[in-house]
Amino acid sequence: MRVRLEFSIIISFVCSFVFSQNNSFVPGKQWKDTDGVHINAHGGGILFIDGMYYWYGEYKTSGRAGNVSLEGISCYTSKDLYNWHNEGIVLKVEQDSNSEITKGCVMERPKVIFNKKTGKYVMWFHLELKGQGYNAAKAAVAISDSPKGPFKFKKSYRPNKGAWPIDFKDEFKIPGNNEAALKSWSPQWLTAIKNGMLVRKDFDKGQMSRDMTVYVDDDEKAYLIHSSEENLTLHISELTDDYLDFTEKWTRVAPAGHNEAPAIFKKDGVYYMITSGCTGWEPNEARSFSAKSIWGPWESLGNPGVGKDASLTFHSQSTYILPVPGKKDQFIFMADRWKPENAIEGSYVWLPISFSNGKPVLKWFDQWSLASFTEKSIK
Repeated sequence: MRVRLEFSIIISFVCSFVFSQNNSFVPGKQWKDTDGVHINAHGGGILFIDGMYYWYGEYKTSGRAGNVSLEGISCYTSKDLYNWHNEGIVLKVEQDSNSEITKGCVMERPKVIFNKKTGKYVMWFHLELKGQGYNAAKAAVAISDSPKGPFKFKKSYRPNKGAWPIDFKDEFKIPGNNEAALKSWSPQWLTAIKNGMLVRKDFDKGQMSRDMTVYVDDDEKAYLIHSSEENLTLHISELTDDYLDFTEKWTRVAPAGHNEAPAIFKKDGVYYMITSGCTGWEPNEARSFSAKSIWGPWESLGNPGVGKDASLTFHSQSTYILPVPGKKDQFIFMADRWKPENAIEGSYVWLPISFSNGKPVLKWFDQWSLASFTEKSIK
């Protein structure tokens, strides 16, 4: 009788485990890992290596204080994108109060790429120093021999110190008259921003880097795409061959356009970027851009969202775009639905990207799967 009871318990556990597995995406809802705990990898990105997906993100804790980094960067693994196993904290905050990544700093939007030349896994993230708000505006890099970590913090940067953008006009390198007296958001002030007022201001110490992503092109060249100039202008900065520093070759995208949360992908030789406006933790209308070269010019394509709540990007903000491995022209838009009052409860909005007239399109689905992910099915 006891053997039968124990066997029954085992069968019940196995059946419960099998039937609890995910086989679709349910945007905006609580997404539990294989331990039954809501996934904690916010502002994240995906790396695909040897048949395994690695999801890196900000590890949030409870309450509003959970928006600063009290633990570090987390990692989850999956073979199907639906079911994720918690691999733990792969870049830990440091106990040394003199460290730039000490407990209480801000570590946001981690992205990991693999360098084929060095065999290293390289993590870039947005770093703000403890107790300094968002004034540091740094890009930081860590490195590991394994995608599961541990990652070791290497250095932080203000990118492109002492370097002008590649297409910067000579006349823009000279300060304009009375720029400091210009009224914020006035037409004259916006023109001054477009003409490089903040680029010149940060020329000697390096440019700001806040919301960011990393993109590796077909030729293995890698780029940091980051919100700069007080979040008014996006910068695209080329990384060195080891992906650990900057070549000082960089350009500006949509000067004074007030974009953040960049996510980038490539289709049929054309680069596409989806961003958001700047409204703090509150959602806003997404923007999209395209270019035939990573260096531009970038053309504005408007809001990629359609349908109900598209004006708020379905109550979310972009973080990454995943090209589905082995699936031509299949891309997943990854976004966060922030909950700043209790950061750990923030959820995720993953949606398929379709195309119409050469523009990316985002439609809402209460539930969807990769099996149903075709241009015809999502139009």
